[in-house]
Amino acid sequence: MDFAYKILVALHLLGMAAVVGGWIAVRAGHVVTPVVVWGARAQIVTGLLLVGLAEAIKDDAHEVNNAKIAVKLVIALVVAGAAEIGAARGRRGEDGSTQLDVAGGAGLVNVLVATLW
Repeated sequence: MDFAYKILVALHLLGMAAVVGGWIAVRAGHVVTPVVVWGARAQIVTGLLLVGLAEAIKDDAHEVNNAKIAVKLVIALVVAGAAEIGAARGRRGEDGSTQLDVAGGAGLVNVLVATLW
């Protein structure tokens, strides 16, 4: 079970890299790319799976802080919502730079919550 947890952590970090890195890479383009959208989706799915596994393992190394998880989930939903709306606007030929900045900025805030809390 510990191996599965480590794989999920790696996937979770890749999702974070896709959101924040995608935001930085396409900032001048004003369009939310599929990399950011799929990274946001991956963050939610892998984050929920990580919490489920941590609850199942129940040892000191995998203790769950429910308040932190709730805050991170709300921020992740903001990231995903902004990415989805920005991508939809981009498909219609509209400017999605505001949603791109919201998704990237909220993704960065989520990284700070994860590391500093």
